[in-house]
Order: sequence, then structure tokens, then C-alpha cells
Amino acid sequence: MSSAGLEKLRMTGAGRAIAALTSGGDAQGMNAAIRAVTRMGIYVGAKVYLVYEGYQGLVDGGDNIKLANWQSVTNIIQLGGTVIGSARCKAFTTREGRLAAAFNLVKRGISNLCVCGGDGSLTGANIFRSEWSGLLDELVKKGRITAETAKQHGHLNIVGLVGSIDNDFCGTDMTIGADSALNRITEIIDAITTTATSHQRTFVLEVMGRHCGYLALVSALASGADWLFIPEAPPEDGWEELMCARLGESRSKGSRLNIIIIAEGAINKSGEPITSNYIKDLVVSRLGYDTRVTVLGHVQRGGTPSAFDRVLSSKMGVEAVVALLEAGPGTAACVIGLSGNQAVRLPLMEAVEMRAMNEKRFEEAIQLRGRSFENNWNIYKLLAYQKPAAVQSNYSMAILNVGAPAAGMNAAVRSAVRVGLATGHRVYIVSDGFEGLAKGTVNEVSWNQVAGWTGQGGSLLGTKRTLPSTCMEKLVENLNKFNIQSLFVVGGFEAYEGILELVEARGRYDELCIPMCIIPATISNNVPGTDFSLGSDTAVNAAMASCDKIKQSATGTKRRVFVVETMGGFCGYLATTTGIAVGADAAYIFEDPFNIHDLKTNVEHLTEKMKKDIQRGLVLRNEKCHEQYTTDFIHKLYSAEGKGVFDCRVNVLGHLQQTPDAQDAVVAEFPTDAEDVGKVSDVLQRVCDGRDRTRDPSLSQHRHRVLKLRTASAILKSTIPTATPPLKRQLFHEGNGLIYRDEVHHEQVKVEIVNLVL
Repeated sequence: MSSAGLEKLRMTGAGRAIAALTSGGDAQGMNAAIRAVTRMGIYVGAKVYLVYEGYQGLVDGGDNIKLANWQSVTNIIQLGGTVIGSARCKAFTTREGRLAAAFNLVKRGISNLCVCGGDGSLTGANIFRSEWSGLLDELVKKGRITAETAKQHGHLNIVGLVGSIDNDFCGTDMTIGADSALNRITEIIDAITTTATSHQRTFVLEVMGRHCGYLALVSALASGADWLFIPEAPPEDGWEELMCARLGESRSKGSRLNIIIIAEGAINKSGEPITSNYIKDLVVSRLGYDTRVTVLGHVQRGGTPSAFDRVLSSKMGVEAVVALLEAGPGTAACVIGLSGNQAVRLPLMEAVEMRAMNEKRFEEAIQLRGRSFENNWNIYKLLAYQKPAAVQSNYSMAILNVGAPAAGMNAAVRSAVRVGLATGHRVYIVSDGFEGLAKGTVNEVSWNQVAGWTGQGGSLLGTKRTLPSTCMEKLVENLNKFNIQSLFVVGGFEAYEGILELVEARGRYDELCIPMCIIPATISNNVPGTDFSLGSDTAVNAAMASCDKIKQSATGTKRRVFVVETMGGFCGYLATTTGIAVGADAAYIFEDPFNIHDLKTNVEHLTEKMKKDIQRGLVLRNEKCHEQYTTDFIHKLYSAEGKGVFDCRVNVLGHLQQTPDAQDAVVAEFPTDAEDVGKVSDVLQRVCDGRDRTRDPSLSQHRHRVLKLRTASAILKSTIPTATPPLKRQLFHEGNGLIYRDEVHHEQVKVEIVNLVL
């Protein structure tokens, strides 16, 4: 929502009252959602009440329903669980309980309710809404409220926020808590992998998911697990023999460990449970491997929420308040979901009633989980085990990393290698980017060479910023020498520039008239054509974790403001997203110009803040947000203006943002975030789609040719002049596209971007 749109909403909720509660199982991010609902409600002028202990608090009333102010939700965004409590409530399942709840709301003038919970909690809210008028009539008859009060609050508006780590709600890409649980699982798998490798063990990991295998599926994809059990895809009869054969084959090829991931609700074709202990006993009896079971349990639900969950919850909370303001007597209850990268409203009961799993319609269940779930399932099956290619092609592809290292690069290379081999192509890996290609450091790669790459950080291939223009002759010579017929580049802006340089040189070199693909990978998230680039989510999580510790330090010392500098170049993505995730007081970025008056206003805000209960401040600054107002300048300004009220400290995160673990700040290689791995795998089918076409010999005979750059979340299609002298290029945004300008021929070609948000 734009600033202008937010300004229009100011005080539009005056005279209205909103209640917010959390119900059912807790999920990381619920506190961020409650914070967003509270502050957005206050922003629009409404009264906001927090209901403690879920529906039980709604039934009991009294001090369980408290009027909130801005400070009521301060410093909770980083906390796991739910600070207002959640409880199973049998009383609310009865009409008498709902009658008491209705009375407790009406006597406070509340007719807008925001419920954060799972499908059971949301179903209960919809029943409450459908009975509302009848409940008020009964209260009038009993003399507990007046007819005028009943008329004034004649309808109840309901908006749901889905809080569930299982990500089991149909119609939304992600639910609150799922990303945090997934990151917790991958951290544990990384830890288990080291001990499993040391002792050549097999580990069976059981994760949550009674009716939904999302956590098991994506963690298996992120970790490269050997075998996977999910409720939506019961294994075929005879799976025991097949699994043991595959585990044995993996060991025979040099693997020192096996990882098997099972969702707690896994079943066979007959609907009978498949347990982790059964799998362990099976492996021990048939293969004799040292096998251990780890049941992750509630560690998946606890702990601090990830940056993604904090931002997602904040977006959904704001949208929930807007939906309540716009609701009327004829408006159906809705739930706020995520589609692409946008908060959307879904009919509540239509989403809740999708119960394909209950009726054992497994294929339909996979489809109802959404495009991402189905793609992840298909890609896991493709990448987990090498099957002979249906046809061996005569084509080859080379894979290289370009630019600065970013989390997810190795996962992208692994996936590209395996998809290429699965489609029958010859695959080469190139060390040290375009420079390595020019030097001939090109090696053919096999399936097993990239085993275990998903969890490793940095760039195992090596990456450099060298552009092709510095070594074009040698580069082309090696393309011809190794008969390379397609290029797969993982990198940031240098990768984009490098590919464009190769395109411009097509008029001089026929060897460059080949398919070229880019996977955007940069922690700055500053490249065109994609909402997210690989590495950006990990970088935000790392910056967020550091800021959480800084906030804790500032809270302990009192009256202290930290100025924190983030990376990102001229792109403010890291600073703004981290700012939302940690509840920063201000974020200075290049895209939003600021002056000395803005700095003065922020100092005054912090001065007032120090007079209240929350005596700490956090200010984020993007490293290149302003040429004159440097981090040192802002620190000195805050120190001078806040003298006697608060003191000021500086923290430059630097390369710490390239690793989730603060203790490993000096290490160049870093673990890969689960979300970044998922992004890579979700697009690899598209990346290799169509690579078995023959090279068109007419490419070298036409002045205009087609360049296809298939990225992780964008497909760029352009017609670019190639039979020309070297071009002076200009590349800039216009609407939803890029403009490529040829200043030699005064031609302008629009590069269309079809954004495929992950």
C-alpha cells in the first residue's frame, strides 16, 4: 500500500471497535500479526481490544478483554508464541458460550473481530458470525442489552489470519509460522548431517504435519534428503524394497550418510500410518546401517519468528484492518492469504471446506495445496534420484557463478546440474565465472559430484566480477573448444551485464548465438525482473538476528539508540525489510530521499520515546542512502542532539549479513536459507525447458535475433540487434519492463518482464 493510500485511511475507523485474538496452536509470527492489527487499528482511529487466552477469554470476559494502546504491543514482534495467550475452549463450541462471548463484545461496542488461528478457530469464528443476530435477540429478550444496542451492532464482521506452521490452509501460498518452522528444521538437519557423516549413520527425522506434508517436502528439498514420506502421496506397494535399494546404492557411490524425512501424518495406500520407528527397524534389519530416529516435535513451533514471517504477519495484519473497515452487513467473512507477494482476501468457508485429504483424494489434495507445493513435489522426485534420461541429447550446457557470493548459489548449481543430466544433456561446471571460462577451467560434472551442495554456503565453483568484455576472444574460443551450446549463470548485476555483453557480441561471434539463462543471486535484491533474488532472504534473516540482539542490549542499558548500517549498495531492500521485521524507529534508504529536517524529526521522536517506558531506539541506514549523511554523520548528529537524554552507538553489519550465524561473521561460506533453496528448485524445470532444441543455424544470418533469459522469477524476452558495431547500452525501468536502447541505430526495444513471483 502506498503512502498516499495509507494517508487516506487515517481516522476512517473513528467510532468503531476491533477485537483481536489468537486461538488454537501457537505459531511464530502471531505476535507480529497482533502488533500490526493493533497499530493499524489505532492509526485509522478505531478502538482496539486484545482478547487474552483466545476464545476462552472471549467467553469469560472481564480483564481478559483489554483496551490496547500503541505501547501495548511494543517489543513483541521478535517474540515467538503469542503474548496474549491461546487456549482450547470447549465452552465456545456451545451456544451458551457463544452467547456469553457476544455479550462481552457488545457491551464494549465491539462488532469487528480479527481471529488468528487454524481452520478450526476460523470455522468457530464463522459460526459465531452466522449466529450473531440470533444471539443479540436472545440477549435483548433476557434484558441483558437494549434493543437499540442490538440494532447498533446488528452484524459482526469477521476477518481471519491463518496461523499454522503446517501451511495446511488452501488458497494461500504461506501461513503464519510455516517459514520459521521450516528454517528451524533445516538448521537441525544441518546439525544432524555433520554427526551422521562422522559415523556413517542413517537418520530418520520426523517433522510436524498431520494432514499436510509441506514442512517435510520443502525441508527434504532444501537438504537433499534420500527419501520422503508425506500424507498427500502415500508410497506405492513394495516401497520398502525400493527405499532400501536406493539407500544402498547411495552408500555404494560414496555417501557416508542417509537422511529420511517423514511427516507425522504419513500413511500407506491403505491409509495405515507409517511411523519413524518402523522405518528405522526396516533399515536396520535389511541393510544393517546404524540408524537413529529424531522426532523434532515442538522445537518447530517455538523460538523467534523468521524475517519472512514477521513481514508476512505485518502485511496480513494491516490488510485485516482494512478489510474490517470495508466490510458491511452483506460482506462474507474472509481470511487474509498470500498470493505471490501480495496480501489477498479469500472467502473464509470456501477455503476451510476444501477437505480432499479427509476423503483420500490425494492427487487433488496436492493440487489444492497450490502451484508451489505441486512444483516442489515434482522437483523433489526429479532431483532426489538419478534416473536414466529417456533420450541422450547432443547438447551441452555450462554453469558458472558471477559476482559476489550469495546464499543459494550452490543449491542452484546442484539443481541445474541434475535437471540438465536428467534431460540427457552434457553438463559442465566453470570455476571463477567468466574469467574461468576464458581460462578454460571447465569440467564435465556428474550427478553425485553435487551431492550435499544444498546446505553449503558461498560459491563452491568460485565466483568473480570479471565481465566478458575483458576476455571475449578467449571466452569464445573455449565455448567452441568444449562445444558449449548454452550458458547457465547464477549471479547478480554483473551476471546481467555479462550476458548483455555476450548478446551485443553476437554479431561478431556465431558461438554466442546460444540460449543463455540467469538465476538472480544477490543479497541486495537489486536486480530487475524478480521480486526476490537468491540470498536476499538469508541476508535479511541475518541482519534481523543481529538487530534483535542489539535491541536486547539497548533495552538492558536503557536510554540508548543504535544506528545500524546494512549492506545493499543503492538498494534499500535489506534496510526496509529488516526495519519492518525488527520494528525499527527509522530506516534511511536511497530510494526515499531525506534531509536534515527529517533527521531532526526522528531525533525528536526518539527523545519523546525515551520519556516513556520503552527507553531504547533502533535506526537502520542503507550503506549508500546518502552521500553526505553517512553513518558516522548520523551517529554524531544523534549523539549531539540527544545529549543528556540518550546516548548513541554504531554497528556496521557488513558481511555478517551473508551468514545467519553471528559467530561465523568472518567466514565467507554460509548456510543456505530454506526459502532460498525452495526458490531455486521451483523454477529449474522452466530453466531447462526447451533446451533439447537444435541450435538454429539462421541465427548468424539475421540482423535481429531473440535472446531468452530465463531467470528464477522472470522470463525476459527481447529482440536485440546483433549485427552492429559495439553498442553504447542503456538499460532502465519503464513500467513493468526494461528498456534496451541502441544509440548507434537510434532504436529502442522493450524487454518484457513476465514476473513469476515465488
